[in-house]
Amino acid sequence: MSEEPMPAQPRSIDDALARIRVFEGDYTPAHLEASRARLARDLTELSWMGLLMADHSRGARRRTPTALHEQAAHRLWELSQNVITDTEAACRLGKFHADRDPGGALAFACLLDLAGQEEGAQFWWLFAAGAGNSTSALCLYFLHLRRGELRDADFWATQLAVLDGEIGQYTPVGHIVITPGAPGAGITMRFEAPGDDAFVPDDAVKDAVQHLDVEGDDELGSIPQPNAALAHQLEDLLTSAR
Repeated sequence: MSEEPMPAQPRSIDDALARIRVFEGDYTPAHLEASRARLARDLTELSWMGLLMADHSRGARRRTPTALHEQAAHRLWELSQNVITDTEAACRLGKFHADRDPGGALAFACLLDLAGQEEGAQFWWLFAAGAGNSTSALCLYFLHLRRGELRDADFWATQLAVLDGEIGQYTPVGHIVITPGAPGAGITMRFEAPGDDAFVPDDAVKDAVQHLDVEGDDELGSIPQPNAALAHQLEDLLTSAR
């Protein structure tokens, strides 16, 4: 017996329930278990979508999109802009070149992602998150949602909840982790943008990072490296933005 084709992604609770309809006598216990697993997965996806459809930040400069991955991209763009326009960003970037400061790695990764260099951004977000920086975990959360990698996003949501307990870390953008009571619903979060509404054009960011030296990584390819001039370039960009 062939099943009616279902949409790739549920749009509502009713859609999720329709996807797992089981008629008496037609299915085995294995089918029932598969239906339960599908429902759990679909409800988790609906939880992510419900989070991303809510606009919790101020000063957004782009039309808020509706698709899950587009919403994640929009959130990550806002978050990265808020990181690089923080008053400590240029100083942290200078420390990063000298001694690999995790806060500087966060700012550098946000610059790279705004410039369209996703692999390099992921590498340095991983570096910063590994050093205990929770904002980098938040960036990785949105990065994986942007790619549609929900399991990886869920992992970084969990890591974010752990890293938020670390004391004395650099967190330029405030965020709140929300753990729902329903099993399998995942962990969600929101962040609040600063009120100054500073903004650096993406093309200007691309110009600032296009001539950086690169080093090879077995998994992520060519990874840009910071230099001493980048902190000063960011200061110039921020002066223009304000």
